Amino acid sequence: MAAWRMRNRFEGGPLEISWARLPYERWLRWGLGLFGLGVLLLFLPERLLSLWVMWEWFRDLGYESVLWTQWQARAVLFLVGWGAAALFLGLNAFLAARAAGRPPRLWLGLAAAVGFLFGLALQGEWERVLLALNAEPFDVRDPLFSLDVGWYAFQWPLWTFLQETAQWGLVPLAALFPLVLPVPRRWRWAHLSTLAALFFLLMAVGYRFDAYRLLYAERTVAFGAGYADVHARLPVLNLLSALMVLLAAGMLLNLRLRRPTLLALGFGVWLALAFLGLEIYPGLIQTLVVRPNELARESPYIAHSIAFTRRAYGLDRFEERTLSPREAPTPEELQAGAEILEGIRLWDYRQLLQTLQQLQSIRPYYVFADVDVDRYRLNGAYRQVMLAVRELDLEALPPQARTWVNRHLVFTHGYGAAVVPVRAFTPEGLPEFFVKDIPPVGAIPLTRPQLYFGERTVDFALVNTAVPEFDHPRGEENVTTTYQGRTGVRLGGLVRRALFALYFGDPNLILSGALTPESRILFWRDVRTRVRTLAPFLRFDPDPYAVILDGRIVWVADAYTSTDRYPYSQPHGDLNLNYIRNSVKAVVDAYDGTVTFYVVEDEPLIRAWRRIFPTLWRDFSEMPEALKAHLRYPEGLFRIQADILRTYHVRDPRTFYNKEDVWAIPLELFGAEPQPMEPYYVLTQANPGGPVEFVLILPFTPAGRQNMIAWMAARSDPGRYGEVILYRLTKERLIFGPQQIEARIDQEPTISAQLTLWSQRGSRVIRGNLLVIPIGEAFLYVEPLYLLAEQGQIPELKQVIVATEQRVAMAPTLEQALAQAIGAAEAPALSGPPATPGGDVAALIQEAYTHYQRAQEAIRRGDWAAYGTEIEALGRVLEALRQTTDGP
Repeated sequence: MAAWRMRNRFEGGPLEISWARLPYERWLRWGLGLFGLGVLLLFLPERLLSLWVMWEWFRDLGYESVLWTQWQARAVLFLVGWGAAALFLGLNAFLAARAAGRPPRLWLGLAAAVGFLFGLALQGEWERVLLALNAEPFDVRDPLFSLDVGWYAFQWPLWTFLQETAQWGLVPLAALFPLVLPVPRRWRWAHLSTLAALFFLLMAVGYRFDAYRLLYAERTVAFGAGYADVHARLPVLNLLSALMVLLAAGMLLNLRLRRPTLLALGFGVWLALAFLGLEIYPGLIQTLVVRPNELARESPYIAHSIAFTRRAYGLDRFEERTLSPREAPTPEELQAGAEILEGIRLWDYRQLLQTLQQLQSIRPYYVFADVDVDRYRLNGAYRQVMLAVRELDLEALPPQARTWVNRHLVFTHGYGAAVVPVRAFTPEGLPEFFVKDIPPVGAIPLTRPQLYFGERTVDFALVNTAVPEFDHPRGEENVTTTYQGRTGVRLGGLVRRALFALYFGDPNLILSGALTPESRILFWRDVRTRVRTLAPFLRFDPDPYAVILDGRIVWVADAYTSTDRYPYSQPHGDLNLNYIRNSVKAVVDAYDGTVTFYVVEDEPLIRAWRRIFPTLWRDFSEMPEALKAHLRYPEGLFRIQADILRTYHVRDPRTFYNKEDVWAIPLELFGAEPQPMEPYYVLTQANPGGPVEFVLILPFTPAGRQNMIAWMAARSDPGRYGEVILYRLTKERLIFGPQQIEARIDQEPTISAQLTLWSQRGSRVIRGNLLVIPIGEAFLYVEPLYLLAEQGQIPELKQVIVATEQRVAMAPTLEQALAQAIGAAEAPALSGPPATPGGDVAALIQEAYTHYQRAQEAIRRGDWAAYGTEIEALGRVLEALRQTTDGP
């Protein structure tokens, strides 16, 4: 048994302990080994399984090189981080153990174990490292240090991470070895002094980085460094950085001089300078120098904030115009703008979603998750439509039908879509259709209606099995199908099936006799999950939209490159960014899940990612022209830009400082509750007198007031995609804003009386989106009214309110309301929607047969209300058939 000896010196010497080999070291060594083995046995198999599944999924999509690049980067960084940390800590452990007369093996092992954690931390920063190694210039320099913005966006985040990790992680941990081990006092002093010198050098770098952080200072006047920051904090930070270098040198010199009083003096100067220079002095400058003449002192820095914020959010690229609208459009303008009027959206997406769920879900296990606004060219006319895809909701299956086979082998996909013209509705207040029913019939061909990938497809599906897949209902029978897509991970033999069973926690993947070696598994089928897994370094818009393209359904997800390191740029809310670009459109095929990333805007961040993952991207020129015709300016980016524009439309520092011209997003009534107005897509003329375009628009009002002061239009059509026009309205007269129009609607006696009457009869009156439509040299204000019966589930579009600055009118149709609002003798002539199936006799016959079958099913169920609805629909189709064959 090892012994220990103690020698006590009473003549002024400290108590010293002489250690021999202790038995706890052996137990500690065994304990560390067993702990490490346990961790490996517990987590490594699960991690390896996840990596294998990830590899199979990436390889199935043809992007294995993307994953391989990530893995290589992570592996190299892990080894570098582990090796560097273990080497640094191991050197300190070795020196301390040797000085203490102890075997260094245990302490070297401990240093290696701690270094392992640093390796894990560094590999988690693979995005920062790859961006730093592939940095691209922004060709914009900050006004304070004259460094390219690329330094802040690419290199600085990595250097900050390394500096903070070394200062607050490696150096303090290294200091534990001479503190814990019983080293001689003089050696301990030398060791700790050396580490302290390194610590102070890192602090010197940290103070320099703190100087860069002044560019991101949160201030009430404007974002970024101000007068007090530049003239007080920056000089002090420079002094502190220099002082840290001197303290580091002092720690090394003191190894020979051994004068701790000099070091104590240095520490005192540091603390005093840090407190007085960073807390007291800037406050005095702000109070005595800046505040008495704040505008003059801060104007240059306000100008920096305005310029850099506008550039970071793309506001500097907006085309600005001045508009002096008339109080109402003329009949001639309305007649010339018939295409615009045809595209006025009367269907509110929330009410339409509820209506489609009742009319077009067909079966209880189908669901419409969202409604998207788009445009199609039908019969030579440019038509704005609302589109919703019919997805599968497995939770809506009857409880007895929610078997494993049904959930994963039979009910594998959604089916078809409903496409509605934005303006048309039947006399009953229900939507007309361009595409509807199962199988889909209508004016837009949909030859591949199956949706294996969507917004609600969260469970895995097994295809090419011995069990036929349910495709769609047909009368009393079900039509089956077999998946023929290009993607799907092969299940293979028993070993692969066992691995998938372990990953998904589902033993049926082994036990099921319906699976063959050729069976495939489709997983991560949610569109958002799919694109985020492939490109986790991009931000994705939360609302992907569906497009019918060449008879197939594809999803388009807008992807953004962003950073929070753009100097002098105002951050946006809680999104942790102050620079953003819609650089990428991710396209996902709804049938087979193939994903394509198209680069639509060239900017520094996406250029760096293209160098890192060259096989992931395609040029915008490679996108099919038919798909380009359906691209939309993303609403998420539009909202961010509109929010920033409320303040940063001002370019004059004096006006900005005085907050004289702050805008607001107007309020509208939805139902009976006020809410901020949402951006909305319309067909209109972005250029007065120009062609009708698909644009995203939003009006603005002055803060605290309700009149309209400006409106913003983002263009989406090919050739003009991404252009934004800001119309500043004349200030010579008041132009009604949405809230003022809502108030005028409430005050109109005939409208108010009718709304009251409907409410008294038990119906719920729902006011839809108020749309502000520019037409000619004036604005039209349009708001649909819906009625929902007390026990009903289908909102019916019953009235349309049209307003100008002169009149407010309500009528059963848009044409009639327009005529009343402009005081015309008759309604403007508008074309109706094309015949439901685009004049196709065969499709009409098929549609008539579908309604007949549903009517027969309703009779068998005893559902006479549904029977009546189907017979009415059958009559409308027969009338369309008569017009198609005989003429109107």
